[in-house]
Amino acid sequence: METLVDEIGPDVYRISTYVEQANLVFNQYLLVAEEPLLFHCGARQLFPLVRSAVDRVIPAESLRWISFGHVESDECGSMNEWLAVAPHAEVMYGRLGVMLSLNDLADRPPRVVADGESVDLGGKSVRWIDTSHVPHGWEAGLLFEERSETLLCGDLFTASGRQPALSESDVVEPAMAAEAKYHYTALTPNTAPTVRRLADMAPSTLALMHGPAFSGDAPAALTGLAQLYDEELHAAIDRAGRSA
Repeated sequence: METLVDEIGPDVYRISTYVEQANLVFNQYLLVAEEPLLFHCGARQLFPLVRSAVDRVIPAESLRWISFGHVESDECGSMNEWLAVAPHAEVMYGRLGVMLSLNDLADRPPRVVADGESVDLGGKSVRWIDTSHVPHGWEAGLLFEERSETLLCGDLFTASGRQPALSESDVVEPAMAAEAKYHYTALTPNTAPTVRRLADMAPSTLALMHGPAFSGDAPAALTGLAQLYDEELHAAIDRAGRSA
């Protein structure tokens, strides 16, 4: 496997590994600032590749913050490996995930961030957004880098196959194709409203975990995704009613 590094915005780096067995790219995003942040740790088995990729940009031991979208192997499997490499690093995560999992799983106490709280990284600023059950995971959340207007959006817009570093091509249709294949989204009455809340933030770039970084009309893509999730939810309710 090969891990690629691409700068998708000023001091925002996409670190990407294509895993053939899964037919997915697994991305991390490195924000270079006075206090560098890595969003998504990656799985433990990918740690040597991802660490080497980070070292191409900054010394891995200089990482100050580690964050991710939800508690799952590909998001945070190598969390403690990163904490061991970077002696001053802390995990930054929402209150619910820290209480449920990270107080026990993390080798050092995590930094709790509240919904809507911003953290100044020195040259960059990230805002934590609670997105419970979106796309899955009770404790799910995302980060918005406020200066570059980059939404680090985790598993939203998952797409199969190899993906370019940066794209303006449609991300909604591939996401719904992946949804039909993997059924990875927890469809609830709050799914579409949560995605619309993200659209209201008017991001300029969507930093996908399993896909390209999207530099097209990000609010329109989020609004389109929310509409399709609404339609999927209502169709599921109709099917349940017919089978009752």
